[in-house]
Amino acid sequence: MKKVNVALVGLSFGLEFVAIYCKHPQVNKVYIVDTNEKLLELACTRYSIPKEQCLTDYNKALSIEEIDAIHLVTPPATHAPFSIKALNAGKHCGCTIPMGMSLDELHDVINARKASGKNYMFMETTIFQREFLYIQELYKKGDLGRLQYMSCAHYQDMEGWPEYWEGFPPLMHPTHAVGPCLMLTGKLPKQVFAKGSGRVRKELEEKYNCPFAFESAFITLEDSDVTIEMERFLYGVARSYSECFRIYGENKSFEWQQLEKEAPVLYTRTGALEKVDIITDENEQSNRGSEILEKRINIPDYGHLLPDEISSFTTNTVYNNENTHLSFKQGGGHGGSHPHLVHEFICSILENRKPAIDDIMGAYWTGTGICAHESAMKGGITVDIPLFK
Repeated sequence: MKKVNVALVGLSFGLEFVAIYCKHPQVNKVYIVDTNEKLLELACTRYSIPKEQCLTDYNKALSIEEIDAIHLVTPPATHAPFSIKALNAGKHCGCTIPMGMSLDELHDVINARKASGKNYMFMETTIFQREFLYIQELYKKGDLGRLQYMSCAHYQDMEGWPEYWEGFPPLMHPTHAVGPCLMLTGKLPKQVFAKGSGRVRKELEEKYNCPFAFESAFITLEDSDVTIEMERFLYGVARSYSECFRIYGENKSFEWQQLEKEAPVLYTRTGALEKVDIITDENEQSNRGSEILEKRINIPDYGHLLPDEISSFTTNTVYNNENTHLSFKQGGGHGGSHPHLVHEFICSILENRKPAIDDIMGAYWTGTGICAHESAMKGGITVDIPLFK
């Protein structure tokens, strides 16, 4: 069995992935890289990683010939430059979201991937979470019928997060919201128009010159009559965390729950008309409006899609009530997606194929948010999303 040597760069949240790589049956060596020596020592001890595979210098990792692949879990501003460095060094690259901070950076990553001949995987969790896998299954079976409308949101209060998040424009980081909708349709985003709403504190506005507490957008798709509604906030809104989507089909529709302790709702349009009482002299009944059945559903786990060695990581994770990390705690565990992400990255390399979300898709998904923010800053003009190829 062929195996891959991987370097995981960034251990604050990246620690969640170290255990998965160590257990993956097609991973040989795991290197870890972080400038925080305490985190490095913790991971080294916990997972019995040899000292020589624990590095503080990213450039050193890139110079080690036996490392086949780099997985970046670092601050947003580093994503494009670190990805380009990895690809230029002849390494496969998986990078957490967003793909870059500008449209130029997205193009630069694509160019580096082409020149390198290596894989780039955009590590978006939401298309591997249970909820999406469940809805994708229904859609592929034809249960939803024709898609009519989609809406998505990423609600997150980022007070107290690292300083580089302070004042971050809401839709510059859109993929936890829009990724599932674009993946389900299989269509490319074509145009977007957006509006900003509300105001953040002056000190938050100054860093990225974005005054808005909330940004919302409408996205049109190529070769499709479906519209996607997208919204996000980061500061100054009284609402708990949610990465959610709502899918409206002709036959069935799915709505994410309002509260985490609740279950989502599946609506079914039976094709019959509902009987309603009409007040007349004869107290007649009439058939008006489609009959809609509604029920709360329990989303199944999809660990069975994974190798036995890592299938338990859909429910058992590094972070828990005793060992918390905001990104994991607020994200509700990211729907069991992390081992699916790792498995897809490794398999795409060994099978010499594009990953499920490659650089082109990552650019479109990230670029949709960048263009939406541009639209909001210009008062809601329609912005064409550029071609990425």
